[in-house]
Amino acid sequence: MAEEFIIETSDVHKSYGGVHALAGLDLRVPRGAICGLLGKNGAGKTTTIKVLLGMVQPTSGRASVFGLSATQAKASLDIRARAAFVSEDKDLYAGVTVGALVDFTAAFYPKWRADRASEYLAAFELRANATTRELSRGMRTKLALLLALSTGAELLILDEPMSGLDPAAIEQVLKIIVQQAGRDGTTVLFSSHQLADVEQIADHIAIVDRGRIVVDGALDDLRAAYRRIQLVFDNAAPDTKFASSSVVSLRREGRVLSVLCRAGEADVVAEARALNPKGVDVLPVTLKEIFLETVGVEN
Repeated sequence: MAEEFIIETSDVHKSYGGVHALAGLDLRVPRGAICGLLGKNGAGKTTTIKVLLGMVQPTSGRASVFGLSATQAKASLDIRARAAFVSEDKDLYAGVTVGALVDFTAAFYPKWRADRASEYLAAFELRANATTRELSRGMRTKLALLLALSTGAELLILDEPMSGLDPAAIEQVLKIIVQQAGRDGTTVLFSSHQLADVEQIADHIAIVDRGRIVVDGALDDLRAAYRRIQLVFDNAAPDTKFASSSVVSLRREGRVLSVLCRAGEADVVAEARALNPKGVDVLPVTLKEIFLETVGVEN
């Protein structure tokens, strides 16, 4: 049976003047997945989210959510009716009480879950009579998440959802997101700079660099596919290149030559041994290593 994708984009471009925010973005998120969208600042994460929600029109390319075109006005309204979004800014009406804001938001969602709203009010220790002005940054984040999680949405799109939260609150929110996805089958797309948070709950990863997806797949598959091959020499590591197309990056540090590869591990090891190193080790890699190497950040 073919896998169903809630989000699909094909060759999406978006330019602002002479700046290319998206440069051929291809993204697919399976139904029921918790997908972590990773990238450096300015990589195109927020623009991707805005295109999916019909908030920004792409310069070219196709984008769909629930099989509906995100670039068509009526279809994008249907998408937003079935999705919930928490922006990085966590915008809330000023001076309104928590209870009033919950009631106001509920009126717009036919599938609103009053039971979930009550559950999260208690879990997040939000007082219904407190105004949004009285809330700390962290509590405002919790309120924004409560509103999104209670809509009954099929898709949750979260842009930096953990901003303003302390470590204990982050752990609580991560557990709630996983719980929500598990019991309701909700698909989650969340953008975050916190790789540890992503690795803790995501089952699918998409890494964006310069407006393109450079890594995309199930997290377990990525962990299985990537390996670091570390060569130690008696003297300085040689300045060499590998013929294998599996090599993602190559780094020399003194007597050590470190090679990150994706699949084709045996071919790379064979090439490595031909260099006559003192030792060759094949090591697993973390999501952080995959991210740093694929987007060209020194670690």
